[in-house]
Amino acid sequence: MGISRWEDARIRSSEDVIDLRSAIALLASKRGHLQTTDVPVDPYLEIPAVYKLVGAGTPVAPPTKVGPAMIFENPKGFESPVVTGILASRERVALLLGSQPESLCFDLLEALRHPVEPEVVGQSAAPCQEVVIKPPFDLRTFLPATTSTKRDAGPFINMGLIRAEDADTGESDVTIHRLCIHGPDTMTVNFTPGRRHIDAIRARAEQAGRPLPLTINLGLDPAIHLGATFEPPTTPFGFDELTVAGGIRRRPVELVDCVSVEAKAIARAEIVLECEIMPGERADEDAHTGLGFAMPEYPGYVGLSLADCPVVRVRAITHRKNPLYQTLVGPGEEHVSLCGIPTETSIYRLIESSIPGLLKNVYCHSAGGGRDLAVLQIRKRSANDEGRQRQAALIAFASYAELKQVILVDDDVDPFDSTDVLWAMTSRFQGDVSTIMIPGVRCHLLDPSATPEFNPLLRGPGISCKTIFDCTVPYALKEQFRRADFETVDLADYLPESM
Repeated sequence: MGISRWEDARIRSSEDVIDLRSAIALLASKRGHLQTTDVPVDPYLEIPAVYKLVGAGTPVAPPTKVGPAMIFENPKGFESPVVTGILASRERVALLLGSQPESLCFDLLEALRHPVEPEVVGQSAAPCQEVVIKPPFDLRTFLPATTSTKRDAGPFINMGLIRAEDADTGESDVTIHRLCIHGPDTMTVNFTPGRRHIDAIRARAEQAGRPLPLTINLGLDPAIHLGATFEPPTTPFGFDELTVAGGIRRRPVELVDCVSVEAKAIARAEIVLECEIMPGERADEDAHTGLGFAMPEYPGYVGLSLADCPVVRVRAITHRKNPLYQTLVGPGEEHVSLCGIPTETSIYRLIESSIPGLLKNVYCHSAGGGRDLAVLQIRKRSANDEGRQRQAALIAFASYAELKQVILVDDDVDPFDSTDVLWAMTSRFQGDVSTIMIPGVRCHLLDPSATPEFNPLLRGPGISCKTIFDCTVPYALKEQFRRADFETVDLADYLPESM
Protein backbone atom coordinates (compact mmCIF):
# COMPACT_ATOMS: atom_id res chain seq x y z
CA MET A 1 0.00 0.00 0.00
CA GLY A 2 1.87 3.10 1.19
CA ILE A 3 1.44 6.78 0.47
CA SER A 4 1.39 6.29 -3.31
CA ARG A 5 -2.08 4.74 -2.99
CA TRP A 6 -3.41 8.11 -1.84
CA GLU A 7 -1.71 10.28 -4.44
CA ASP A 8 -3.79 11.91 -7.16
CA ALA A 9 -2.11 13.87 -9.94
CA ARG A 10 -5.19 16.08 -10.25
CA ILE A 11 -4.71 17.48 -6.74
CA ARG A 12 -2.07 20.20 -6.96
CA SER A 13 -3.10 22.80 -4.39
CA SER A 14 -5.67 23.70 -1.76
CA GLU A 15 -7.96 24.95 -4.53
CA ASP A 16 -8.44 21.30 -5.57
CA VAL A 17 -9.57 20.15 -2.11
CA ILE A 18 -13.30 19.36 -2.07
CA ASP A 19 -13.48 16.55 0.51
CA LEU A 20 -11.37 14.40 2.82
CA ARG A 21 -9.99 12.28 -0.02
CA SER A 22 -8.66 15.22 -1.99
CA ALA A 23 -7.20 16.67 1.23
CA ILE A 24 -5.34 13.41 1.78
CA ALA A 25 -4.13 13.43 -1.82
CA LEU A 26 -2.70 16.91 -1.32
CA LEU A 27 -0.91 15.80 1.84
CA ALA A 28 0.43 12.72 0.03
CA SER A 29 2.10 15.03 -2.49
CA LYS A 30 3.93 16.97 0.23
CA ARG A 31 6.85 15.41 2.05
CA GLY A 32 6.39 14.80 5.75
CA HIS A 33 2.64 15.42 5.98
CA LEU A 34 1.28 11.86 5.66
CA GLN A 35 2.21 8.49 7.16
CA THR A 36 0.49 5.17 6.44
CA THR A 37 0.68 1.68 7.89
CA ASP A 38 -0.88 -1.59 6.79
CA VAL A 39 0.05 -3.34 10.04
CA PRO A 40 -3.16 -4.48 11.80
CA VAL A 41 -3.88 -2.03 14.64
CA ASP A 42 -6.75 -2.21 17.13
CA PRO A 43 -9.02 0.86 17.50
CA TYR A 44 -9.27 -0.14 21.17
CA LEU A 45 -6.26 1.58 22.80
CA GLU A 46 -3.70 0.78 20.06
CA ILE A 47 -4.49 3.39 17.38
CA PRO A 48 -4.43 6.23 19.95
CA ALA A 49 -1.23 4.84 21.49
CA VAL A 50 0.52 4.72 18.11
CA TYR A 51 -0.54 8.18 16.97
CA LYS A 52 0.38 9.65 20.36
CA LEU A 53 4.00 8.90 19.42
CA VAL A 54 3.69 9.80 15.72
CA GLY A 55 1.99 13.19 15.80
CA ALA A 56 -0.71 13.87 18.38
CA GLY A 57 1.22 16.70 20.08
CA THR A 58 0.52 18.81 23.18
CA PRO A 59 -1.45 18.60 25.46
CA VAL A 60 -1.03 14.81 25.12
CA ALA A 61 1.47 13.74 27.77
CA PRO A 62 5.09 13.25 26.67
CA PRO A 63 6.48 11.52 24.76
CA THR A 64 4.58 13.04 21.86
CA LYS A 65 5.30 15.48 19.05
CA VAL A 66 3.82 17.35 16.12
CA GLY A 67 4.01 14.95 13.20
CA PRO A 68 2.27 13.82 10.02
CA ALA A 69 -1.33 12.84 9.55
CA MET A 70 -1.74 9.08 9.59
CA ILE A 71 -3.84 6.44 7.87
CA PHE A 72 -4.29 3.06 9.54
CA GLU A 73 -5.06 0.90 6.52
CA ASN A 74 -5.97 -2.23 8.45
CA PRO A 75 -7.84 -1.57 11.70
CA LYS A 76 -8.45 -4.90 13.41
CA GLY A 77 -11.99 -6.16 12.86
CA PHE A 78 -13.05 -3.36 10.51
CA GLU A 79 -13.02 -2.64 6.79
CA SER A 80 -12.74 1.18 6.80
CA PRO A 81 -9.25 2.68 7.11
CA VAL A 82 -8.87 5.08 10.04
CA VAL A 83 -7.60 8.61 9.31
CA THR A 84 -6.31 10.93 12.02
CA GLY A 85 -4.19 14.05 12.42
CA ILE A 86 -5.33 15.84 9.27
CA LEU A 87 -5.33 19.15 11.20
CA ALA A 88 -2.73 18.21 13.84
CA SER A 89 -0.20 20.77 12.62
CA ARG A 90 -0.57 24.49 12.02
CA GLU A 91 1.61 24.19 8.92
CA ARG A 92 -0.65 21.45 7.59
CA VAL A 93 -3.78 23.51 8.20
CA ALA A 94 -2.19 26.36 6.25
CA LEU A 95 -1.30 23.99 3.41
CA LEU A 96 -4.85 22.64 3.22
CA LEU A 97 -6.36 26.15 3.25
CA GLY A 98 -3.84 27.78 0.91
CA SER A 99 -2.56 30.04 3.67
CA GLN A 100 0.52 30.57 5.86
CA PRO A 101 0.74 29.49 9.52
CA GLU A 102 0.91 33.08 10.78
CA SER A 103 -1.90 34.26 8.47
CA LEU A 104 -4.63 31.73 9.24
CA CYS A 105 -6.71 34.01 11.44
CA PHE A 106 -6.69 36.71 8.75
CA ASP A 107 -7.79 34.28 6.03
CA LEU A 108 -10.61 32.95 8.21
CA LEU A 109 -11.60 36.55 8.89
CA GLU A 110 -11.94 37.05 5.13
CA ALA A 111 -14.15 33.95 4.98
CA LEU A 112 -16.36 35.44 7.69
CA ARG A 113 -16.59 38.66 5.71
CA HIS A 114 -17.48 36.81 2.50
CA PRO A 115 -19.66 33.83 3.48
CA VAL A 116 -21.04 31.48 0.86
CA GLU A 117 -24.39 29.78 1.48
CA PRO A 118 -24.56 25.97 1.14
CA GLU A 119 -26.57 24.43 -1.68
CA VAL A 120 -28.66 21.27 -1.89
CA VAL A 121 -27.80 18.69 -4.53
CA GLY A 122 -29.57 15.54 -5.66
CA GLN A 123 -28.71 12.03 -4.50
CA SER A 124 -26.90 11.26 -7.76
CA ALA A 125 -24.49 14.13 -7.01
CA ALA A 126 -23.95 13.09 -3.37
CA PRO A 127 -21.11 10.58 -2.93
CA CYS A 128 -22.14 10.07 0.72
CA GLN A 129 -25.21 8.13 -0.50
CA GLU A 130 -23.44 5.72 -2.83
CA VAL A 131 -24.27 2.98 -0.31
CA VAL A 132 -27.39 2.99 1.90
CA ILE A 133 -27.72 0.71 4.92
CA LYS A 134 -31.08 0.32 6.63
CA PRO A 135 -31.64 -1.44 9.99
CA PRO A 136 -30.62 -3.82 11.37
CA PHE A 137 -26.97 -2.80 11.70
CA ASP A 138 -24.44 -2.51 14.50
CA LEU A 139 -22.38 0.66 14.89
CA ARG A 140 -19.94 -1.26 17.09
CA THR A 141 -18.90 -3.54 14.25
CA PHE A 142 -19.28 -1.03 11.41
CA LEU A 143 -17.41 2.03 12.73
CA PRO A 144 -13.78 1.66 13.91
CA ALA A 145 -14.39 4.26 16.63
CA THR A 146 -11.44 4.52 18.98
CA THR A 147 -11.17 4.00 22.73
CA SER A 148 -8.19 5.98 24.00
CA THR A 149 -7.70 4.81 27.59
CA LYS A 150 -8.88 1.98 29.81
CA ARG A 151 -10.95 4.49 31.80
CA ASP A 152 -12.95 5.65 28.75
CA ALA A 153 -16.70 5.13 28.85
CA GLY A 154 -16.51 3.31 25.51
CA PRO A 155 -15.67 3.94 21.88
CA PHE A 156 -16.24 7.59 20.97
CA ILE A 157 -16.98 9.41 17.74
CA ASN A 158 -15.08 12.69 18.21
CA MET A 159 -14.84 14.15 14.70
CA GLY A 160 -18.49 13.77 13.78
CA LEU A 161 -20.11 16.98 12.55
CA ILE A 162 -23.68 17.15 13.84
CA ARG A 163 -26.16 19.10 11.73
CA ALA A 164 -29.77 19.87 12.69
CA GLU A 165 -32.47 22.37 11.79
CA ASP A 166 -35.14 24.07 13.89
CA ALA A 167 -38.47 22.86 12.52
CA ASP A 168 -40.19 26.16 13.34
CA THR A 169 -37.63 28.71 12.15
CA GLY A 170 -35.62 26.73 9.61
CA GLU A 171 -32.41 27.86 11.31
CA SER A 172 -29.62 25.29 11.24
CA ASP A 173 -26.50 24.61 13.25
CA VAL A 174 -23.42 22.47 12.81
CA THR A 175 -21.12 21.53 15.63
CA ILE A 176 -18.78 18.82 16.92
CA HIS A 177 -19.54 16.94 20.13
CA ARG A 178 -18.31 13.73 21.69
CA LEU A 179 -20.63 10.79 20.97
CA CYS A 180 -20.28 7.59 22.99
CA ILE A 181 -21.49 4.46 21.22
CA HIS A 182 -23.75 2.46 23.54
CA GLY A 183 -25.45 -0.11 21.37
CA PRO A 184 -26.13 -1.29 17.81
CA ASP A 185 -27.95 1.92 16.94
CA THR A 186 -27.63 4.20 20.00
CA MET A 187 -25.21 6.81 21.29
CA THR A 188 -25.14 9.49 23.95
CA VAL A 189 -24.22 13.04 22.99
CA ASN A 190 -22.53 15.53 25.30
CA PHE A 191 -23.95 19.03 24.85
CA THR A 192 -22.17 21.65 26.99
CA PRO A 193 -24.96 23.26 29.05
CA GLY A 194 -25.95 26.72 27.84
CA ARG A 195 -23.23 26.92 25.17
CA ARG A 196 -24.44 25.07 22.09
CA HIS A 197 -27.07 26.29 19.65
CA ILE A 198 -27.88 22.77 18.54
CA ASP A 199 -28.87 21.91 22.11
CA ALA A 200 -31.28 24.86 22.08
CA ILE A 201 -32.80 23.40 18.91
CA ARG A 202 -33.05 20.02 20.67
CA ALA A 203 -34.70 21.59 23.72
CA ARG A 204 -37.34 23.30 21.54
CA ALA A 205 -38.16 20.03 19.82
CA GLU A 206 -38.38 18.22 23.14
CA GLN A 207 -40.65 20.91 24.59
CA ALA A 208 -42.93 20.44 21.58
CA GLY A 209 -42.86 16.66 22.14
CA ARG A 210 -41.27 15.82 18.81
CA PRO A 211 -38.07 14.03 17.80
CA LEU A 212 -35.14 16.07 16.51
CA PRO A 213 -33.82 14.67 13.21
CA LEU A 214 -30.12 15.24 12.63
CA THR A 215 -27.09 13.92 10.80
CA ILE A 216 -23.64 12.97 12.01
CA ASN A 217 -21.19 13.55 9.17
CA LEU A 218 -17.85 11.74 9.25
CA GLY A 219 -14.83 12.38 7.04
CA LEU A 220 -14.97 15.93 5.68
CA ASP A 221 -13.12 18.70 3.89
CA PRO A 222 -10.98 20.30 6.66
CA ALA A 223 -12.52 23.70 5.86
CA ILE A 224 -15.88 22.40 7.08
CA HIS A 225 -14.43 21.31 10.42
CA LEU A 226 -12.73 24.67 10.93
CA GLY A 227 -15.80 26.68 10.01
CA ALA A 228 -17.97 24.62 12.33
CA THR A 229 -15.91 25.40 15.43
CA PHE A 230 -16.62 29.14 15.47
CA GLU A 231 -18.61 30.21 18.53
CA PRO A 232 -20.60 33.22 19.81
CA PRO A 233 -20.35 36.14 19.64
CA THR A 234 -18.71 35.69 16.23
CA THR A 235 -21.41 33.28 15.11
CA PRO A 236 -24.66 34.09 16.97
CA PHE A 237 -27.72 31.84 17.13
CA GLY A 238 -29.08 31.30 13.64
CA PHE A 239 -25.70 31.77 11.95
CA ASP A 240 -24.92 28.86 9.62
CA GLU A 241 -21.24 28.01 10.10
CA LEU A 242 -21.22 26.11 6.82
CA THR A 243 -21.19 29.55 5.17
CA VAL A 244 -17.72 30.06 6.68
CA ALA A 245 -16.46 26.87 5.06
CA GLY A 246 -18.01 28.13 1.82
CA GLY A 247 -16.16 31.40 2.30
CA ILE A 248 -12.87 29.58 2.83
CA ARG A 249 -13.28 27.56 -0.37
CA ARG A 250 -15.16 30.30 -2.27
CA ARG A 251 -17.80 27.76 -3.25
CA PRO A 252 -20.88 26.31 -1.54
CA VAL A 253 -20.80 23.34 0.79
CA GLU A 254 -23.05 20.75 -0.83
CA LEU A 255 -25.93 19.23 1.17
CA VAL A 256 -28.26 16.36 0.34
CA ASP A 257 -31.63 15.29 1.75
CA CYS A 258 -31.47 12.22 3.95
CA VAL A 259 -33.07 8.91 3.00
CA SER A 260 -34.67 8.08 6.39
CA VAL A 261 -35.20 11.32 8.36
CA GLU A 262 -36.13 14.93 7.61
CA ALA A 263 -32.59 16.28 7.74
CA LYS A 264 -29.72 17.15 5.46
CA ALA A 265 -26.24 15.64 5.23
CA ILE A 266 -22.88 16.86 3.93
CA ALA A 267 -22.97 15.47 0.40
CA ARG A 268 -19.24 14.71 0.19
CA ALA A 269 -18.88 13.15 3.63
CA GLU A 270 -17.33 9.70 3.83
CA ILE A 271 -20.00 8.33 6.21
CA VAL A 272 -23.32 9.78 7.37
CA LEU A 273 -25.37 8.58 10.32
CA GLU A 274 -29.00 9.63 9.90
CA CYS A 275 -30.42 10.00 13.39
CA GLU A 276 -33.10 11.22 15.76
CA ILE A 277 -33.04 12.40 19.36
CA MET A 278 -36.25 11.27 21.01
CA PRO A 279 -37.97 13.55 23.54
CA GLY A 280 -37.05 12.74 27.13
CA GLU A 281 -34.77 9.80 26.33
CA ARG A 282 -31.62 9.96 28.45
CA ALA A 283 -28.67 7.77 29.46
CA ASP A 284 -25.50 8.16 31.49
CA GLU A 285 -22.38 8.46 29.38
CA ASP A 286 -20.60 5.78 31.40
CA ALA A 287 -23.62 3.44 31.54
CA HIS A 288 -21.46 0.46 30.49
CA THR A 289 -18.48 1.10 32.77
CA GLY A 290 -19.76 3.00 35.80
CA LEU A 291 -16.28 4.48 36.24
CA GLY A 292 -17.35 8.12 36.09
CA PHE A 293 -15.07 8.99 33.17
CA ALA A 294 -15.77 9.83 29.53
CA MET A 295 -12.69 10.28 27.28
CA PRO A 296 -9.53 12.44 27.11
CA GLU A 297 -10.48 16.11 26.86
CA TYR A 298 -8.68 19.26 25.74
CA PRO A 299 -6.95 20.14 29.07
CA GLY A 300 -5.02 16.85 28.84
CA TYR A 301 -7.01 14.81 31.37
CA VAL A 302 -9.66 12.12 31.02
CA GLY A 303 -12.89 14.06 31.36
CA LEU A 304 -15.66 13.16 33.77
CA SER A 305 -18.71 11.47 32.31
CA LEU A 306 -22.07 13.22 32.28
CA ALA A 307 -25.35 11.83 33.55
CA ASP A 308 -28.67 12.06 31.73
CA CYS A 309 -27.26 12.75 28.27
CA PRO A 310 -29.62 12.88 25.29
CA VAL A 311 -29.75 9.56 23.43
CA VAL A 312 -29.15 9.59 19.68
CA ARG A 313 -30.86 6.82 17.69
CA VAL A 314 -29.43 5.97 14.26
CA ARG A 315 -32.11 5.31 11.63
CA ALA A 316 -29.84 4.68 8.63
CA ILE A 317 -26.19 4.71 7.57
CA THR A 318 -25.09 6.03 4.20
CA HIS A 319 -21.53 6.13 2.92
CA ARG A 320 -19.21 6.39 -0.01
CA LYS A 321 -17.83 3.26 -1.60
CA ASN A 322 -14.82 2.11 0.43
CA PRO A 323 -15.33 4.81 3.09
CA LEU A 324 -12.70 6.29 5.36
CA TYR A 325 -13.32 6.77 9.08
CA GLN A 326 -11.89 10.01 10.50
CA THR A 327 -11.06 10.39 14.18
CA LEU A 328 -9.10 12.67 16.50
CA VAL A 329 -6.38 11.38 18.82
CA GLY A 330 -5.92 13.63 21.73
CA PRO A 331 -6.35 15.96 23.28
CA GLY A 332 -3.62 17.24 21.01
CA GLU A 333 -2.65 19.55 18.19
CA GLU A 334 -5.67 18.62 16.06
CA HIS A 335 -8.00 19.85 18.78
CA VAL A 336 -5.80 22.96 19.15
CA SER A 337 -6.26 23.73 15.46
CA LEU A 338 -9.99 23.07 15.48
CA CYS A 339 -10.69 25.28 18.48
CA GLY A 340 -7.75 27.66 18.52
CA ILE A 341 -7.61 29.01 14.98
CA PRO A 342 -11.28 30.10 14.85
CA THR A 343 -10.85 31.57 18.34
CA GLU A 344 -7.83 33.56 17.14
CA THR A 345 -10.01 34.95 14.35
CA SER A 346 -12.75 35.91 16.80
CA ILE A 347 -10.27 37.62 19.15
CA TYR A 348 -8.58 39.55 16.35
CA ARG A 349 -11.93 40.58 14.86
CA LEU A 350 -13.27 42.08 18.08
CA ILE A 351 -10.04 43.81 19.15
CA GLU A 352 -9.44 45.28 15.70
CA SER A 353 -12.97 46.68 15.64
CA SER A 354 -12.45 48.25 19.08
CA ILE A 355 -8.81 49.42 18.89
CA PRO A 356 -7.79 49.45 15.21
CA GLY A 357 -4.13 48.75 14.48
CA LEU A 358 -3.08 47.77 18.01
CA LEU A 359 -3.15 43.98 17.64
CA LYS A 360 -0.66 42.58 15.16
CA ASN A 361 -1.42 38.88 15.60
CA VAL A 362 -2.81 36.34 18.05
CA TYR A 363 -2.04 32.71 18.84
CA CYS A 364 -4.19 30.36 20.94
CA HIS A 365 -1.39 28.29 22.40
CA SER A 366 -1.23 24.49 22.37
CA ALA A 367 -0.58 24.50 26.12
CA GLY A 368 -4.14 25.77 26.59
CA GLY A 369 -5.63 23.26 24.21
CA GLY A 370 -6.50 26.09 21.82
CA ARG A 371 -9.02 27.40 24.37
CA ASP A 372 -7.49 28.57 27.64
CA LEU A 373 -4.33 30.51 26.69
CA ALA A 374 -3.87 33.25 24.09
CA VAL A 375 -0.72 35.18 23.17
CA LEU A 376 -1.47 38.68 21.84
CA GLN A 377 1.19 40.47 19.79
CA ILE A 378 0.78 44.19 20.46
CA ARG A 379 2.01 47.10 18.36
CA LYS A 380 2.34 50.22 20.56
CA ARG A 381 2.49 53.13 18.13
CA SER A 382 2.67 56.05 20.58
CA ALA A 383 2.48 56.90 24.25
CA ASN A 384 -1.30 57.00 23.91
CA ASP A 385 -1.31 53.23 23.32
CA GLU A 386 0.16 52.55 26.76
CA GLY A 387 -2.51 50.71 28.75
CA ARG A 388 -4.48 49.76 25.67
CA GLN A 389 -2.68 46.44 25.57
CA ARG A 390 -4.50 45.49 28.76
CA GLN A 391 -7.77 46.72 27.32
CA ALA A 392 -7.11 44.40 24.38
CA ALA A 393 -6.74 41.50 26.80
CA LEU A 394 -10.10 42.33 28.36
CA ILE A 395 -11.68 42.38 24.91
CA ALA A 396 -10.12 38.97 24.21
CA PHE A 397 -11.86 37.60 27.30
CA ALA A 398 -15.13 39.04 26.02
CA SER A 399 -14.68 37.57 22.54
CA TYR A 400 -14.23 34.05 23.92
CA ALA A 401 -15.79 33.61 27.35
CA GLU A 402 -13.90 30.42 28.20
CA LEU A 403 -10.45 31.99 27.70
CA LYS A 404 -8.52 31.82 30.98
CA GLN A 405 -5.10 33.46 30.44
CA VAL A 406 -3.69 36.10 28.10
CA ILE A 407 0.01 36.81 27.56
CA LEU A 408 0.78 40.20 26.01
CA VAL A 409 4.00 40.59 24.01
CA ASP A 410 5.49 43.36 21.86
CA ASP A 411 5.61 43.26 18.08
CA ASP A 412 9.30 42.24 18.08
CA VAL A 413 8.35 38.96 19.82
CA ASP A 414 7.11 35.98 17.79
CA PRO A 415 3.83 34.89 19.42
CA PHE A 416 4.09 31.45 17.80
CA ASP A 417 7.54 30.79 19.33
CA SER A 418 7.13 29.65 22.93
CA THR A 419 10.78 30.27 23.71
CA ASP A 420 10.54 33.84 22.47
CA VAL A 421 7.37 34.38 24.53
CA LEU A 422 9.06 33.01 27.66
CA TRP A 423 12.06 35.26 26.92
CA ALA A 424 9.69 38.24 26.95
CA MET A 425 8.17 37.02 30.21
CA THR A 426 11.66 36.77 31.70
CA SER A 427 13.08 40.10 30.54
CA ARG A 428 9.97 42.31 30.22
CA PHE A 429 7.83 41.17 33.13
CA GLN A 430 7.68 41.89 36.86
CA GLY A 431 5.17 39.71 38.67
CA ASP A 432 3.90 42.35 41.11
CA VAL A 433 3.17 45.05 38.51
CA SER A 434 2.72 43.03 35.30
CA THR A 435 0.08 40.54 36.46
CA ILE A 436 -3.60 41.47 36.38
CA MET A 437 -6.01 39.01 37.99
CA ILE A 438 -9.78 38.97 37.50
CA PRO A 439 -11.17 36.47 40.02
CA GLY A 440 -14.52 34.75 40.15
CA VAL A 441 -15.30 34.67 36.40
CA ARG A 442 -16.99 31.87 34.51
CA CYS A 443 -14.49 29.95 32.35
CA HIS A 444 -14.63 26.31 31.24
CA LEU A 445 -16.16 23.38 33.10
CA LEU A 446 -13.41 21.07 31.87
CA ASP A 447 -10.65 23.04 33.63
CA PRO A 448 -9.83 20.68 36.52
CA SER A 449 -8.39 23.52 38.61
CA ALA A 450 -11.61 25.55 38.40
CA THR A 451 -13.24 23.93 41.42
CA PRO A 452 -13.84 24.93 45.06
CA GLU A 453 -11.68 21.93 46.05
CA PHE A 454 -8.70 23.46 44.23
CA ASN A 455 -9.50 27.02 45.31
CA PRO A 456 -11.96 27.44 48.22
CA LEU A 457 -12.69 31.00 47.06
CA LEU A 458 -14.45 29.73 43.96
CA ARG A 459 -18.21 29.48 44.24
CA GLY A 460 -18.62 26.52 41.93
CA PRO A 461 -17.13 24.37 39.15
CA GLY A 462 -16.16 26.24 35.99
CA ILE A 463 -15.52 29.51 37.83
CA SER A 464 -11.92 30.65 37.64
CA CYS A 465 -9.48 33.53 37.86
CA LYS A 466 -8.75 35.08 34.48
CA THR A 467 -5.18 36.37 34.36
CA ILE A 468 -3.32 38.84 32.14
CA PHE A 469 0.48 38.57 31.93
CA ASP A 470 1.66 41.89 30.51
CA CYS A 471 5.07 41.16 29.00
CA THR A 472 5.17 44.36 26.95
CA VAL A 473 7.71 47.12 27.48
CA PRO A 474 6.30 50.46 28.73
CA TYR A 475 6.28 52.74 25.69
CA ALA A 476 8.52 55.31 27.40
CA LEU A 477 11.23 52.64 27.85
CA LYS A 478 11.01 51.22 24.35
CA GLU A 479 14.52 52.23 23.26
CA GLN A 480 16.08 50.66 26.34
CA PHE A 481 14.62 47.27 25.35
CA ARG A 482 15.71 47.21 21.73
CA ARG A 483 16.90 43.75 20.73
CA ALA A 484 20.38 43.34 19.27
CA ASP A 485 20.37 44.30 15.59
CA PHE A 486 21.80 41.72 13.19
CA GLU A 487 22.18 42.22 9.46
CA THR A 488 19.53 40.73 7.16
CA VAL A 489 20.96 38.28 4.63
CA ASP A 490 19.66 35.69 2.20
CA LEU A 491 20.82 32.33 3.52
CA ALA A 492 20.64 30.80 0.05
CA ASP A 493 23.64 32.93 -0.91
CA TYR A 494 25.73 31.24 1.76
CA LEU A 495 24.29 27.72 1.97
CA PRO A 496 22.94 27.09 -1.54
CA GLU A 497 23.08 23.28 -1.35
CA SER A 498 20.96 23.10 1.80
CA MET A 499 18.16 25.37 0.57
